[in-house]
Amino acid sequence: MNTPPLPPAVPGERFEFDSAAGRISAYVAGQGPPLLLVHSVNAAASVAEVRTLFEHCGATHTVFALDLPGYGFSERSDRDYTPRLMTDALLAMREPMRRRCGERPVDALAVSLASEFLARAAMESPEAWRSLALVSPTGFSGPRSRRDAPGSTQAMPWLYRALRGPGWGGALFRALTRPGVIRYFLQRTWGAKDIDEQLWRYAVITTRQPGAEYAPLHFLAGSMFSTDIHIVYEQLSLPVWMSHGVRGDFVDYRGKRLVEGRPNWRFDVLPTGALPYFEVPQQFNATYDTFLRGKVAVQAASA
Repeated sequence: MNTPPLPPAVPGERFEFDSAAGRISAYVAGQGPPLLLVHSVNAAASVAEVRTLFEHCGATHTVFALDLPGYGFSERSDRDYTPRLMTDALLAMREPMRRRCGERPVDALAVSLASEFLARAAMESPEAWRSLALVSPTGFSGPRSRRDAPGSTQAMPWLYRALRGPGWGGALFRALTRPGVIRYFLQRTWGAKDIDEQLWRYAVITTRQPGAEYAPLHFLAGSMFSTDIHIVYEQLSLPVWMSHGVRGDFVDYRGKRLVEGRPNWRFDVLPTGALPYFEVPQQFNATYDTFLRGKVAVQAASA
């Protein structure tokens, strides 16, 4: 069966550049201060996950969005996919953003597991960032402390070897990314049957591209989850807005009390699944715009 070519995920100019994280593809549109959007990590991830935000933010900002290593148009080679690789990709994005927008610090928004990569980038290079928005971030589930040695992860090499097998890794990935399976997992992300159909169609196509299985198999083996992430979150001193929903698979945020008392953190809980900007775009965008303007404090909320 012929693989359909991957179309652009969002409107705007797509460009590529070489970096310490390999060949990176990104999009840019709009004018104004720089703003970076970072999609989540899963079997079918891409910039398409932040499409509506890209369209909205381009009206007021020079908005950038990158395909993380292993996804979209970015390099999908057979290598280790780790928090270090993903963080390096975010740090590398600063150079094309500087060329376009000058030395201004960047506002950035990341979704789910990518929140950990963005937080680490901000911890390592705080002068480069103006604010962070973390949508349904990982690292806050349950009461367990995640303060292991710097750079440690949940990687299970034995599981990765089992997933790859002597040649069956591709077949396993194809089974996990059948159109009906992708729809099932998106419905679990939404916590509802009614999902964004355009995102589903793009997810099906992007999982059919060469090398699409490499990053997701590392994800399934725990290689991209940091076990020192609480140390990272606690070291953030710039303004942080955290938002999440109350439906679907991603609703356990008991661990956010780790940062709830910090004056630079703000919180919103929305009556949605894990991608609230698809479900309640006006409410989400208005709240995020207010946070970016910094004129009115974003009120903490509870589920």
